[in-house]
Amino acid sequence: MNEPFSVPVTVRGYETDVQGHLNQAVYLNYAEHARWSLLQAAGIRQADLVGRGIGPVALETTIRYRRELLAGEEVEVTCAFLWGEGKTFRIVQTVRKADGTVAAEIEAVGGLMDLGARRLVADPRERFKELASDPALFGL
Repeated sequence: MNEPFSVPVTVRGYETDVQGHLNQAVYLNYAEHARWSLLQAAGIRQADLVGRGIGPVALETTIRYRRELLAGEEVEVTCAFLWGEGKTFRIVQTVRKADGTVAAEIEAVGGLMDLGARRLVADPRERFKELASDPALFGL
């Protein structure tokens, strides 16, 4: 199996809380950054999605905090799409320190919304295949 897509992130001081570690809400920002970076690397721009009248939506997110992150630490945030049948897909992400220690695990359920009908599209996997210049980044 190939390594999942990943992006580097440096923990910034203003992202930390009173305990000196990364604020819990910022993990969501890191995960979102990795997801949009994957879309861009696969050849899908936000404007492409809007032009097609669709947009990604988060339906559920779970974060497991494993180790604290401190200002200045370098991390890699992975992103892998898992496809099943139907209107939703799973996204599995890991925030890993430079030494390989897992700082957090993030799992999400997402979909693609038809922006006009305000409903999930029937087969998001096919939509991503159509739009992507590199669908392999989605595991397709």
